[in-house]
Amino acid sequence: MIKPTPRRSFLKTGAAAAGAFTALSASRVIGANDTINMGFIGLGGRGAGSASWFNKIDGVRVMGLCDPDPQRVDQNKKKYEGSFGAKDLRKIIENDDIDAVCISTCNHWHALAAIWAAQAGKDVYVEKPVSHNVWEGRKMVEAARKYNVIMQGGTQQRSDPVQDEIKAFLDSGELGKIKYARLNRYGLRGSIGKRNTPLKPPDNVDYDLWLGPAQDLPMYREKFHYDWHWIWNTGNGELGNWGPHITDDLRNIVFRDGVKLPKRVVSGGGRLAWDDAGESPNTHFVYFDTGDIPVIMDVHNLPRQKGMRAGDVYKRRRTGGFMVIECEDGYYAGGRGGGSFYTQEGKAIKKFKGDGGGNHAQNFIDACRSRKHADLKADIEEIHYSSAWCHLGNISYQLAQKDYKRKRAEKLVDHQAWSDVIEDFHNHMQANEIDIANEKVMLGPMLNIDGDKETFTGDTATPEALAMLRREYRKGFEINDEV
Repeated sequence: MIKPTPRRSFLKTGAAAAGAFTALSASRVIGANDTINMGFIGLGGRGAGSASWFNKIDGVRVMGLCDPDPQRVDQNKKKYEGSFGAKDLRKIIENDDIDAVCISTCNHWHALAAIWAAQAGKDVYVEKPVSHNVWEGRKMVEAARKYNVIMQGGTQQRSDPVQDEIKAFLDSGELGKIKYARLNRYGLRGSIGKRNTPLKPPDNVDYDLWLGPAQDLPMYREKFHYDWHWIWNTGNGELGNWGPHITDDLRNIVFRDGVKLPKRVVSGGGRLAWDDAGESPNTHFVYFDTGDIPVIMDVHNLPRQKGMRAGDVYKRRRTGGFMVIECEDGYYAGGRGGGSFYTQEGKAIKKFKGDGGGNHAQNFIDACRSRKHADLKADIEEIHYSSAWCHLGNISYQLAQKDYKRKRAEKLVDHQAWSDVIEDFHNHMQANEIDIANEKVMLGPMLNIDGDKETFTGDTATPEALAMLRREYRKGFEINDEV
């Protein structure tokens, strides 16, 4: 780590110098009328969409466009007059004229890209999950504070005013005490295929830059782009893909960030029906013990029943929405953009309609001007926690050493909502004509968590579990203990 000097610079000595940025940070002030020049790192569907999103904000200029796939850079440069392109994100970060970056890379790049940008004095908007593992999420928070930069997580619902309205109704007590929360992600996906020989990266892609911190492992999926989500080396499965949106809603509405991390976590499931190269489960259920309100989550990529198309309505239990808050005298069911409160019998009481967080990018820009991270709706520390919930659920699953047994699963948690999830799982398998006796269904250990130290405790703090809180970084792309 090079100590800050009065100007931004990057030591151009190859990959071994990665992370050797200097910081301008605290002294930089953006005036109310100054143009904020932004660089966009990662230009897949989300990254290209974000460039368009920010471009609509007054006083923002799309200046830099970066992707290790030059075709993506060329496609996007045509849209923004005067912009420059690069395949190496360091060319964006080292540019003195760029004030802020938006990071929409593969998950394994999020933390290192954000830390490098912070060290160079850039403000950062980073997509969810903000990290690839728990440890590096904390390093991102430390970097944001150390270099006094604005760092926003991409859970845009945080900027939807409807969340305050929903919380206020819950707090009114009209439906009594909250009994538990159930989080759902029911989104259809298909097999990613399985090759007999390793997939060769596209010739036009700089694979070394694409890989960055991840290990150079053979790939047996059919497609290079996007399906990295379902491989642990580069992605975090569906729980890490959609999960942070949902856990963040929970933390903001039910706990208002009072619960940083759960006290215990256990999860189970499997990658069922598909004989493909994916590693993450397509059927996944998780229990989070918060010490107060129990939280149960399930994530499913299979159809409601065998043969259903992606366009068919997909509902299990009370809603296809991704959060159900069960209270003594009713419940809330909703997702992005709002939801409704109901009596226990299902009669609608009150409906809330929001905008899905359309002003989230504007909130980031406003904070870049005020220089106050407290102005952010989704400050990096809170979204680090919301992402970490999902990482912890994945760790329990990955540590599973025993095949799933229904009785053993039911005994792990003494709560009706957990029993409902187990029952739903079996019904879901039956509806898809899946015999779980012939599938690899796993149930992980119950992990005890020290939320303050962000680590495992007691007999669950095994070397295997502790190792999964961080990762092995490829040489030249390390994240150091001191950022």
